[in-house]
Amino acid sequence: MSQVEPRTAAKRLISGLPLAAELSQWLKPGHAVPIGGYSLDRLTEALPDWIATAEVARDSAVLARPRRILIIGYLRWWLEYACALGLLLSGMGHTVEVGFLPFQRWALPLEPFDVRRQRIYLRRVLGRLSPRVGIRDLGAGRRHNLPLALEEDLEALSRIDVQYTLMREILDLSAGTPDSELMALRRRRNRAAAWAVTDLLSQNAYDAVIVPNGSVLEFGAIYRTARHLGVPVVTFEFGEQGERMWLAQDAEVMRLDMSDLWQARGADWLTESEMAAIQTLEQARRGGRPWANFGRLWQAAESQGAQAARRQLNLDPARPVVLLCTNVVADSLALGCELFTEGMAGWLALTVRYFADHPEAQLVVRVHPGELLGAGHTSVEIVQGTLPQLPPHVTVVPPESPLNTYDLMELAHFGVTYTTTAGLEMAMNGVPVVVSGNTHYRGKGFTHDPDSAQEYLATLDRLLKEPLRRRLDPRLAELAWRYAYLFFFEYPLPFPWHVEHFWENVAAVPLEAMLDPAQRAPYQAALDALVGLPIDWNRRTGPGSAA
Repeated sequence: MSQVEPRTAAKRLISGLPLAAELSQWLKPGHAVPIGGYSLDRLTEALPDWIATAEVARDSAVLARPRRILIIGYLRWWLEYACALGLLLSGMGHTVEVGFLPFQRWALPLEPFDVRRQRIYLRRVLGRLSPRVGIRDLGAGRRHNLPLALEEDLEALSRIDVQYTLMREILDLSAGTPDSELMALRRRRNRAAAWAVTDLLSQNAYDAVIVPNGSVLEFGAIYRTARHLGVPVVTFEFGEQGERMWLAQDAEVMRLDMSDLWQARGADWLTESEMAAIQTLEQARRGGRPWANFGRLWQAAESQGAQAARRQLNLDPARPVVLLCTNVVADSLALGCELFTEGMAGWLALTVRYFADHPEAQLVVRVHPGELLGAGHTSVEIVQGTLPQLPPHVTVVPPESPLNTYDLMELAHFGVTYTTTAGLEMAMNGVPVVVSGNTHYRGKGFTHDPDSAQEYLATLDRLLKEPLRRRLDPRLAELAWRYAYLFFFEYPLPFPWHVEHFWENVAAVPLEAMLDPAQRAPYQAALDALVGLPIDWNRRTGPGSAA
């Protein structure tokens, strides 16, 4: 039996005493942050000015449809964001509450005594928001018998949480393993969040619950619970663009479901300026150059040309090249998107096994450069575990390779993807694409979309028999360009505060400016959507629009 550290033993001994945590917290100098907790010093400093600004604005606010809103704040950066957003919506005239959770780390257990102290600390800091913004402590819900369907949802979510945390899809959940211990922690945390939110939503009527992400961790538990209770939920996240927000109503925003936008505008031809905008972005992505408010470089090196890539990988020009582009393993944009394999890992293994038996073709596996940022079960390891002896006609391009992916696209007879946006870009460049995960651009008319493993393998067989250098029908490639413009420029709604750069953004576009109706006009669509009002997908806000 492992020995308990003396300080931990003392905490456990006194944790049951009434007001022990409260007394311990208040006796600390300056009410210090508890062990295992987190500081809100920057928020504490900003709150007095924010609150005063919101109070002045609210006194003169006139809203035709004021709403009652609950915003979820969990983890320091999202809680800071929730407070600013809450004061903004309150200043506009809405009734707003912020629900918070006390944990700093989602993958490490914390002594109940320290959790209580952190809750006291957070209530003290956040209490300053009252009465303009109400505070709801979601850290101590009473036990419930949850509906079976919700329990099953939470169990699936907890597994996703473990994959997301460990950055690998293949888990060992047998008793006593580290994976099973993390699974037990995530199961407890998600169920406790569901209990607390069930209490709150059963006793209070909200027009919308605003949840960051909504696909992982307690964010996912709260989203699923609200949906099971029939309460409207808005999920939001941020991608690579500054001044833009992804947003979904009664859906997980990480699925990037553009169905409503595509239905509204998918039949519209792009204007000359809209086509110029998406072509310029695509050229920047291809060349590894920054562009406009996109904050990411997509390639480590500029294009050297398709023939240079062919020589570097020693590819035979007489045999078809199939380009497989991976996702980052266990990225939240890919988890839960399986259709007929066990996640991306299962799809990758199925595909390399197929091509190992088809030496008439050449498979190039381009591992996502984003895997350099993680330390989980990598795509390279998945391939090595599937094919310990890599046949010469199967090539793996590791994430650190400077080889430009767009040069490989020019060589491709066809492409195979799970959910990565590279599949959309292949179609834009005339390359037929087979999509095997439940991604947003699947089923839009310009990809091959098998629904089973048998249909997937049959599609590979059929495409390999197509003549070399056969390109996608130009009408379908044009459809892909049209979709890409809407995805990059119209689906993300204009909004000035990005969570990754929140403090810089709020300094550049302060709360005072956002509470001025004239200055917030460019962002009104996002603000309306956040409180659950319908989104007008016919509006145009992209760089090619006249708006």
